[in-house]
Amino acid sequence: MRWLDARGIEYEAIDVISDEAAFDEMIRLSNQDLAPVIEVDGDVLADFGPDQLAVFWQKIERKHARA
Repeated sequence: MRWLDARGIEYEAIDVISDEAAFDEMIRLSNQDLAPVIEVDGDVLADFGPDQLAVFWQKIERKHARA
């Protein structure tokens, strides 16, 4: 997750290939079976690239600024 690393954003990487329960949780969260998936405070982004992640992260930051 170079985009997150470049911005100093901490995250937990979970290997959904070797962990069946994690794979099932990914499907439950995202309603699909493609990685990567990111979940932040209930907001989910699945099967994304850097541009989609940037837009998603801006929404998260705006949401937290209002809280």
